[in-house]
Amino acid sequence: MNFFYVLNGKKLKKLALIITAAFFTASFLYIQRLASDSVFSTNTGPKAVYKVEKKKNEIALTFDISWGETNAIPILETLKKYNIKPATFFLSASWAERHPSIVKRIIDDGHEIGSMGYEYKNYTQLENGKIRRDLSQAKKVFDMLGIKNIKMLRPPTGNFNQNVLNIAHSFGYTVVHWSIDSKDWLNPGVESITQNVTEHTKGGDIILLHASDSAKQTAQALEQIAYWMKKKGYQNVSVSQLIDDADVKSKEIN
Repeated sequence: MNFFYVLNGKKLKKLALIITAAFFTASFLYIQRLASDSVFSTNTGPKAVYKVEKKKNEIALTFDISWGETNAIPILETLKKYNIKPATFFLSASWAERHPSIVKRIIDDGHEIGSMGYEYKNYTQLENGKIRRDLSQAKKVFDMLGIKNIKMLRPPTGNFNQNVLNIAHSFGYTVVHWSIDSKDWLNPGVESITQNVTEHTKGGDIILLHASDSAKQTAQALEQIAYWMKKKGYQNVSVSQLIDDADVKSKEIN
């Protein structure tokens, strides 16, 4: 009889170990999923916009620029050719400081300007003081270029956390992410970039594109995207216009 209870005790211990291991595995996978998902807000704190719910076929093309001077003009020419405006350009202020003529062209063509800070460093890896100094320096540059009252921030590299959201909010910024990633910076081919944009885009989406020199195929892909937009009846608007009077979508952040 005693031997019977010993055997069951061992089985119970084994079962407990299996359950415990399963619990920790599930917890680990859940945390990993949260880390890999796009996470954009707290329940009560500042929020980051990644898309909106709209009945109209309105979308927002956004272009990040942090270096180079080759790709921006062809992209601007394509936008002008297809009468796509206003797009939203998120500029690294250190780049804007070195290329004031291109910045002027962006503004003169009727596009919207958002900030990507000054030095284009991952804010999640910086101390609070350095994030604040970077944002302050960026503001000085944009003020000097005559671009005042910028209300939108796309954190450099696209990475942010609750701390970055709070600091951005203290500067009066709305953090803007994206719902559609063209992956143009990988230079996967014009057709692939076009498909990345057109396959899942719906009204209210914010689309990530790049006008830095590292994205060598964006201008060509933009021709096809523009043709697709016209065919499907999509109208491009600025991010500011997109989020006005709309149901902004956000997700929780840890």
